[in-house]
Amino acid sequence: MGNLKLKELSKMGYTDNQARALVVQTMSKYYKHESTTVLLQLLKDIRLQPEQYLQDAILGKIARTFITEEKTCSFRSYELLQETGALHTFGAKYIEASARQQMEVAMSLPISLQGAMMPDAHAGYGLPIGGVLATQNAIVPYAVGVDIGCRMTLSIVDAEASYVKRFAYQLKQALKTYTHFGTDGHLEFAQEHEILDDPRFQATALFRKLHGKAVLQLGSSGSGNHFVEFGVITLQPDNAMGLPAGDYTALLSHSGSRGLGANIAMEYTRIAMDQCKLPASARSLAWLDLDAEAGQEYWMGMELAGDYAKACHERIHHNLLQALGLKPLAQVSHHHNFAWNEVLADGTSAVVHRKGATPAHKGTLGIIPGSMTTAAYLVEGLGNERALQSASHGAGRAMSRKRAKENMTVSELKKMLASADVSLIGGSVEENPRAYKDIEEIIAAQSELVTVQGRFMPKIVRMCKD
Repeated sequence: MGNLKLKELSKMGYTDNQARALVVQTMSKYYKHESTTVLLQLLKDIRLQPEQYLQDAILGKIARTFITEEKTCSFRSYELLQETGALHTFGAKYIEASARQQMEVAMSLPISLQGAMMPDAHAGYGLPIGGVLATQNAIVPYAVGVDIGCRMTLSIVDAEASYVKRFAYQLKQALKTYTHFGTDGHLEFAQEHEILDDPRFQATALFRKLHGKAVLQLGSSGSGNHFVEFGVITLQPDNAMGLPAGDYTALLSHSGSRGLGANIAMEYTRIAMDQCKLPASARSLAWLDLDAEAGQEYWMGMELAGDYAKACHERIHHNLLQALGLKPLAQVSHHHNFAWNEVLADGTSAVVHRKGATPAHKGTLGIIPGSMTTAAYLVEGLGNERALQSASHGAGRAMSRKRAKENMTVSELKKMLASADVSLIGGSVEENPRAYKDIEEIIAAQSELVTVQGRFMPKIVRMCKD
């Protein structure tokens, strides 16, 4: 291959890093015996008349980086989507109009195959939180979410239910010592996990750059609705955990992939928006082709962030239980804010995005939390195809954080906590129980999606302070 220089590529209009990387990769693989002069002329022709090369099996990908016209969206009403079976909604009466409108826009994308809305759905950025979207060979970063691989983990431990009350002081001290919350900072002692040696951290410049942050933040939690809490779980007879029915002490955590996932989400959303020109109303739903380099990189980064979130939960549970001398009898752990390769009911291969939605394949266990004073439910999936084998990921917000702050005082929150016999470490009025929908109603609205295996009541809760 001739000696191509980045400066020469930039002068010709190849100013995007992704486009330049694609040029170098393509030329070195398919045109390695051509001179620099021939290559520069070819690249100049592609830059000036990209439409002439779109059908070329080798050069088409380079040409497509210069095609900027907006892609057509096929807008259909919410009612029509429901009638045709392209979209199914569960617990519709609990879902605000703005969330339904966001789902309409998502279903208008030419890559969209099928959608579902969970009863906890509410407006987010891009896909509504509680939205599930199946696409064809494409990944939508904002249909996954910023907190990639956000996760729930439940440990049922070898202690009777009375342990929580008898050892409340020790549990509080352990939570203060062995957990950390917030967008910045980290635990005071070093964490070790095999995820830190994962070779995917060396796959791209961005992943390499984020490795140091991942080392520091391992075992910590974010802000907002993330929590670590001790409580009592009541298991049903013949439950899927295989444990005797009754009450147990349990540890429950909710958090995601920290700065690693957030930075991957933001960078590849930017790339998607640069490459995929959509009407203004759909711009945040820009997608990446999974056959293209950026799509493959994002998928790798998403999976890495998901595995990192899992590692954070493993460290949280290990640190706390070891410090207290407790052992897990059983554990349940799962992602939301993620995408999976799955097969739809009609046999079509699809990428299923679950943004704030729990995987609920037949026999799969999951946890659906309420709020700091209300129940979380241990559930088993029924594999409902109309719901894209999904369930809600929580009660869902009934108020924005701003409105929640305006409608609740610290004094009122303390009274609510005392009435529910819950101790809160940190936390804020933005996450007060009234800010959320009624978890009992939300669980009842998805009887077609899951069966209840146990009911967890929080007693000592740690969250991020304001």
